[in-house]
Amino acid sequence: MSLEAIQDLARRFARERVLPEAARWDREARFPWPLFQEAAAIGFPVLVAPEALGGAGLGPEALAVVAEELAYACPGIAAALLLNNLVADALLLSESPYARAFVPRLRREVASYALTEPQAGSDVAALRTRAERVPGGYRLFGRKTWISHAPEAGFFLVFARVGEGREGIAAFLLERGEGVEVGPPLPKMGQKASPAAEVALEGAFVPEEGLVAREGFRLAMRVFNRSRPMVAALAVGLLARALEEALAYASLREAFGKPLLEHQGVGFKLAEMAIDLEAARLLTQKAARLAEEGENALEAAMAKAFAADAAVRGVSEALQVFGGNGYSEDYPMAKLYRDAKVLQIYEGTSEIQRLIVLRELVRRRG
Repeated sequence: MSLEAIQDLARRFARERVLPEAARWDREARFPWPLFQEAAAIGFPVLVAPEALGGAGLGPEALAVVAEELAYACPGIAAALLLNNLVADALLLSESPYARAFVPRLRREVASYALTEPQAGSDVAALRTRAERVPGGYRLFGRKTWISHAPEAGFFLVFARVGEGREGIAAFLLERGEGVEVGPPLPKMGQKASPAAEVALEGAFVPEEGLVAREGFRLAMRVFNRSRPMVAALAVGLLARALEEALAYASLREAFGKPLLEHQGVGFKLAEMAIDLEAARLLTQKAARLAEEGENALEAAMAKAFAADAAVRGVSEALQVFGGNGYSEDYPMAKLYRDAKVLQIYEGTSEIQRLIVLRELVRRRG
């Protein structure tokens, strides 16, 4: 399927199925299972997986295109429908036959990427979850937090320590069951249709073959390079929606005898949003295209940082255009504002992205 065709499909799904339901799922703060099942029939949760494993056989470029279209309707639902691709990428990059066997399940159930810990968010190398060798496999002990879709997950990709330093981090495939305690959904500011929770591992057993990557830290970083363009695309979609809503409102609403759009103070806000939108989209497309080729750490960090910051900045200005109505939950700006902020935080904060950019600049300089 061409990028144009998948974009058209995603746009129609977003406008016809997601947009009318977005406010309700946000209000109820529940995982949108009916929409997930519809999206799975199309292949959205497994876009990056090969067709032989039940996927769509596409890649990061297509994932970014779909993410932008879905996020226009609702970033939270977009995350709910697409984050299985992050797990799929990790399973495929691990090159483990055992891991590959789990990929087809991602079309019918949700999995979680269990990396973040209470004391190890930006500093992944500080994680403390440990794997202890036992007859026939491993037992995992530790606590994960802010694990997306953990309340619904059928299995987890867990990063745990088998030794010291970064080299001592490995990746394990863990079925939900005994020794896995998932807490209630964490109260969130936005993107409420994509629930997250704490996961306590109390001796959860993983069979021998469940150790799918001994170089777990390296695997996690490779996955982030491929998934950050998707997060940047979520920001682009959100910003596109904010701009469109603000333009429509400013065209109709009048102040001092003329439409808001004709006041330079408002018009310049919209112009800046449009500039940021185009720049963010181009950066995201470049990062996604390079991800297909395998070397995109610099561009992925640039795209994620710029697009997330632009989305937060832009939706704040759009809310200002709406004035008092922007502060009301009866208008779309309040939800978009809440949904935007986390884009600067998950998948690596904007500050971490700048550290990566600097590191890559130095490395490429030689």
